[in-house]
Amino acid sequence: MKHRKSKIKRQHSIIKGLQDFLERHISTLEYVTGVIPGEIKVSKATGENLLVKYKYSTLSGSKLIAKSGTSIQEVFVITKEPEKLEKVFDEMKPK
Repeated sequence: MKHRKSKIKRQHSIIKGLQDFLERHISTLEYVTGVIPGEIKVSKATGENLLVKYKYSTLSGSKLIAKSGTSIQEVFVITKEPEKLEKVFDEMKPK
């Protein structure tokens, strides 16, 4: 089933903690018009806490990678200003 909650499209399941992160930090940005989480895949890495990284700009916006436990999920963010989104992630990094 495909549906949207705010700017977040729900076509696939979302890894633990990612929905809350997207609602708090990404979908509230005025220059973000949509958020599309991809399929969940299994990675060999481990770790309990959610980690979301900015990967690169795309033609329609930006690509993020979210990891939690052994799950990994791509997240596509629709925006005409991907450089602003990248700056948000730079500011979230620990100093």
